[in-house]
Amino acid sequence: MSILALPDETGVKFVAQWLPADETRQLEFKRVSGKMVGKALETVCAFANADGGLLVLGLADLKEHKGPARVFGVEENAEAVDELVRKLRTEFLPPLGGVQLLRLPCVLHNGPAKGQRGHLLVVQVQRSAQVHSLVAGGTYTRLDRGNRELSAEEITELSYRRGTRSAAAEPVPVALERLNTQAWQRFLQRRGPLSGNLAEQLLNIGLAVAIDGQVQPLRAAVLLFADEPGSLLAAHGTRADVRVFVYDGKAQVPGATPNLRKEPKTVRGPLIDQIDRAVKLVMDELAQGVTLSGSGFRTRHVYPERVVKEAIVNAVVHRDYRLNRDIFVRIFDDHIEVESPGLLPKGITPATIRRAGSKTRNDLIAANLRDFPQPPNLDAGEGVKMMFAEMARAKLYPPQYRENADAAVESLTVVLLNHERPTAWDEVSDWLDRHGTVANADVVRIAGVDTLRASKLLTAWREQGLLVALPGRAKRNMAYAKPQALDATAPVSLFSEASDNNQG
Repeated sequence: MSILALPDETGVKFVAQWLPADETRQLEFKRVSGKMVGKALETVCAFANADGGLLVLGLADLKEHKGPARVFGVEENAEAVDELVRKLRTEFLPPLGGVQLLRLPCVLHNGPAKGQRGHLLVVQVQRSAQVHSLVAGGTYTRLDRGNRELSAEEITELSYRRGTRSAAAEPVPVALERLNTQAWQRFLQRRGPLSGNLAEQLLNIGLAVAIDGQVQPLRAAVLLFADEPGSLLAAHGTRADVRVFVYDGKAQVPGATPNLRKEPKTVRGPLIDQIDRAVKLVMDELAQGVTLSGSGFRTRHVYPERVVKEAIVNAVVHRDYRLNRDIFVRIFDDHIEVESPGLLPKGITPATIRRAGSKTRNDLIAANLRDFPQPPNLDAGEGVKMMFAEMARAKLYPPQYRENADAAVESLTVVLLNHERPTAWDEVSDWLDRHGTVANADVVRIAGVDTLRASKLLTAWREQGLLVALPGRAKRNMAYAKPQALDATAPVSLFSEASDNNQG
């Protein structure tokens, strides 16, 4: 595992930032000692199983020392550092990727080498797509400060959330004859005939298991072939339908009288039909357009059909089927929301999905949907990239992905805005990707507009959810960031500053 080195000026900058800082969910400080190694491994495990983080070695905890007196450096115990680097390769099950090491130069203000030149070592840990344990025992997660060992039940729960375990691959006590449907016959027609009776056929293709001499279908088989999978699975505490809502206005209005334009519609059936029916229903609603309340003005929805279909396909295929909630499609005057139960699987975050694309949570569903006549596009990851490209081609804002981790049922919402983006957004978006934040004065300079126009643009982008205000700022000193930039699950990184100087 190589160690990257940063130049002196970068080390000075980060040390100055950390001296007054306390530990957080994504930041921990440790002096280097022999006893430190075990605790450091627990922290790395916790970061990987949570949202990633930075472990800074050679800097004492704020409770022990203040200001420059915190800087002891890794020179305090070089042998312990070597042991930690070695164990980062060997002490995790499964093996841990996404860890990088960075050496930061500093001046030592404490310890035997006080006043001399030294180094801090930063262990950067990315949020993992898997759930990791230590070989010596223990599976940890990160709290706001410190780590906590997970129970067996919590490890299982985390495996579901990460997508390393899929409810679609688990058996459910549903009678096999419920799967001998037209959808099953269409599947066989495309896939080719299978030998044996229905139970043997399902066993042979991995969509059923034998339990105590009885063959039970997997949840994926019920979803793929049953006429009413949502109704059958409701008896076992889960759901599997799509609900479509059409609203007046630009947001849901809470209260006894919701602002629904019409009665909600429920789309049921085997997944292959559910996708087709949901897409047709939504596109028919969009084709009708909407008359804005009180104005008589009629607006037209101009989203590319491929983008709407991909959002629905991804919701159906990648949702977490252990959760007792349907997929919700909400159509507003100026945008569409597709909300599916479960968070993004396998290490993907709202901040990385544009680059990384989506990853399959339910491999059995994706694999077998391909064997139906006229299957939906299921090229893993490419569909999301297509959505961004098609929205850009239509001169619309990019899709927005929002994880609702604090809701009663965790979910992921994809928002498609029916707004033509001004040229200024592309320039400001690029600035934000490079600098992180933007203020009124920046927009004036970047877009070549006056202060009032810049203020109106920033207000519109905030109302559309494209920007969020930085917390703790006065109005005259306000600055903004993209929502994913302030997301606790966004990747942490110092490595854009790293030089090409690799040290073994």
